Amino acid sequence: MLEADFKYIIDTFFTLFAMVLIIFMVPGFAMLEAGLVRTKNVAAVLTMNVMIYAVASLAFLLIGYEIAFGGWESDTQSIWAAFMFQMAFVGKTVNIMSGGVSERVRIIPLAIFTAIMGSIIYPLVVNVTWGADMLAGTMLDIDMYDLAGSTVIHSTGGWALLAAILIIGSRKGRYQDGKIRVIPASNIPLVVLGALLLWIGWFGFNGGSVGSISSVENANLVAKTIMNTNTAGLAGAFIAGIIMYFRYKLLDITMILNGALGGLVAVTAGPDLYDMYTPILIGLIGGALVVFAVPLFDKLKIDDPVGALSVHLINGIWGTLAVGIFIDDISFLAQLKGVVLIGVFVFSVSFIILYSINKISKYRASDDEQLEGMDVSECGLEAYPEFKRVI
Repeated sequence: MLEADFKYIIDTFFTLFAMVLIIFMVPGFAMLEAGLVRTKNVAAVLTMNVMIYAVASLAFLLIGYEIAFGGWESDTQSIWAAFMFQMAFVGKTVNIMSGGVSERVRIIPLAIFTAIMGSIIYPLVVNVTWGADMLAGTMLDIDMYDLAGSTVIHSTGGWALLAAILIIGSRKGRYQDGKIRVIPASNIPLVVLGALLLWIGWFGFNGGSVGSISSVENANLVAKTIMNTNTAGLAGAFIAGIIMYFRYKLLDITMILNGALGGLVAVTAGPDLYDMYTPILIGLIGGALVVFAVPLFDKLKIDDPVGALSVHLINGIWGTLAVGIFIDDISFLAQLKGVVLIGVFVFSVSFIILYSINKISKYRASDDEQLEGMDVSECGLEAYPEFKRVI
């Protein structure tokens, strides 16, 4: 066998394996969100996550991939493997949204937006960063380093989520008489399962983004990337637990897990560039940002049941800027420019599209539907029919 053929086969297998790990994030998001919402909304949340995977992936297959990359070509591995890897990413932008608008969003309007995100919005972001780069040579050219998508994926999903929350508003009864009503998670074991599935999926998310494992140098780079990814998650979990204990004398597992996810989002922009110690600092800051951002969004009456804005938007921004802070060869201003341009584009376009769809088919369920639960009104079945539902 020729050496070139061997490398082609190994890199194809590596990409497919990384893709499978990323797909594990689909049940990860589903379980995390199902555990954090009330039992009367679990079936709806699960349905949304499955529909997002199906609709976004098909939209990317039929339209989005060519917009992003300009064609179907690959000399180093199977083009089908390369496509599947990129397809595994696309649904994550809307998975980030689904939890943040849960318990009051209707499925069909969200599915329509998912199709637009998968076919146009996300592919355009990829085009000007990882892909064909239609802005090359212009004033708007984005020369940002973002290995696996702190901005391209996580901030993109976060900006779209912020636009959606501003349009559909908060859950009924969340903010009353100037006070924040606490709505506890319904199933902590599911939250833990979902978060750990996401954590495992991140190894494919970041490790696979290196692109090749068929040489000693690349194999070492993949291993370092995965190690640094894990380290940031560990640091995020650690600091979130410490802060919660010192503030409340309690260890909140949901906040600890969100701290871990915040660290993972933050390191995603440059885990291949850092030494083995820098991800600790990046993860510590990322986990702390989550702990302080969650109550801040509540004070602003921005209702995010799963903390997605704090994890994905805030840490997507932090992680991208961190590359410019800690890596000498990367311009901080270039990182900042990429964050700002993509943020302005995604938020404004998402707001306009979401607002337009909302005029045709309302995103927000009625107060009565919210009281009864989205399972009944949207799915016609309940995830836990034997339970007495708490209104």
